[in-house]
Amino acid sequence: MPRSSDSSDSSTFSQASSSSSSKQESSDDMRKVQRREKNRIAAQKSRQRQTQKADTLHLESEDLERQNAALRREIKQLREELTHFTTVLNVHETRCSVLHTQPPAPSEVLYTSLSFPQTHISSPCFQP
Repeated sequence: MPRSSDSSDSSTFSQASSSSSSKQESSDDMRKVQRREKNRIAAQKSRQRQTQKADTLHLESEDLERQNAALRREIKQLREELTHFTTVLNVHETRCSVLHTQPPAPSEVLYTSLSFPQTHISSPCFQP
């Protein structure tokens, strides 16, 4: 008889152990499911952030391209102005009586240079 009681103890132990094992597996499965769900959400957020960053960079790139085009137009316009003013200056210099006359002798000067500070200007910026 003690054997049968041993065998019933053994079967009770195995039932308890399988019940405990089943609960542990169920708990492990729940943790896996929760971990996967948490990871899925984190991955989704990461993809959203990456998409938002790409969109922002695209908008910034388009804005910089517009600014670049505007600056290139301004450079072109300024170069055209420079060419125009250089031409005007060159024509003026060939016809300017102030540049082609000899300075008066000191005895002929009626006014000092301080009386009329405006002098004829030939800017080196416009030299071709």
